[in-house]
Amino acid sequence: MAEAVYILCALTSFLCTALLYRGYRANRTRLLFWASLCFLFLTLNNVILYVDLVILPPQIELFWYRNAAAVIGMLALVFGLVWESR
Repeated sequence: MAEAVYILCALTSFLCTALLYRGYRANRTRLLFWASLCFLFLTLNNVILYVDLVILPPQIELFWYRNAAAVIGMLALVFGLVWESR
């Protein structure tokens, strides 16, 4: 059951990425670009989570890679918010 939740989270994040990027291409609003970049890294985070917990054996951990992807995504969104507030 947990595997299905991991896959659905990754698909939802990817759908948000695609919709935000499509909105960016239509309107050229830079904040949509930063939000889509954030969700791209969150999608990567969810994919790494699935690989780490379902596919790889327990001896191999991708904990730091998962957290790095999430932090980079959040930093991209914060950077975009600060940059666009000027």
